[in-house]
Amino acid sequence: MDRPRKENYESICVELEYRVVVAEAVDQRAAKIPRSKKSQPRKDEKMKIAMKLSVLFVFLAPCYAAAQEPPPWHDDLVDHMAGTWKMEGQVMGQDAHHDIEADWILNHQFMRIHEKTSASAPATEHAYEAFWYIGYDPATKRFVTHLMDTYGSTDPATLGYGARDGNAIRLVFDYADGPFHTTYRWMPEKDAWEWLLEQKDKSGKWTTFADLRLTRTAK
Repeated sequence: MDRPRKENYESICVELEYRVVVAEAVDQRAAKIPRSKKSQPRKDEKMKIAMKLSVLFVFLAPCYAAAQEPPPWHDDLVDHMAGTWKMEGQVMGQDAHHDIEADWILNHQFMRIHEKTSASAPATEHAYEAFWYIGYDPATKRFVTHLMDTYGSTDPATLGYGARDGNAIRLVFDYADGPFHTTYRWMPEKDAWEWLLEQKDKSGKWTTFADLRLTRTAK
C-alpha cells in the first residue's frame, strides 16, 4: 500500500478534528435543552456517542504526535557561524564588502545568515542583500539551505542540498542555467570562514563566481 501523501494526511487530521468539535458542540447543546424523563436519551445511546468520540480521539492521536516540534538541532561546525562578521573578497571579479549577522532561530532548527552590502562600501559597489537559512534533514542526512535575496523568485531552485566534509559544508543549487556550488569552509586557526561559490558554464567548465573571507567583528 502506498504511503499517504503529507497533504492528504493533514487534511484527514483536519477533518477528524472538525468532527470532534461538531460532536462535542451537539452534545453540549443537547445538554442545555430541558427534557422530560421520557425524552431523556437512553443509556445505550449515550454509550454509542461516547464510543464514537473515543474512536475519533484514537485516530487523532497520531495527528497530534506528527505535529510535535522536533528537538533543537545542534551542529558543532554550524555553531561557529553564529555572530557578526565582515565579509571581503570578490564577486564576479568585482570587490565586495558585506556585513554578516548569523544566529539560531525557529527552535534552533536553522542558522539564519543575513548578508548585506556594508554601509562603508564604495558607492560604486553593487548593492546586495540576502538571507540564508541553513538547516538539516535527518531523514536524508543532508544539509538544506534556503536562499532568499534581492534577485527575487526568478529561479525557483533556491534550495541547496549538501553534506559536511571535515570543516566544510558543500552545497549544490540546481539552477535553471546550470548547477551552482557553495562551500562554507571553517578555518579554526584563524577563527574565520571562507565562502567559495562556483558555477558551471554551458561548456561544462567550472568557474569561480565568488571567493570571500569572513572575519569576526564585535557586534
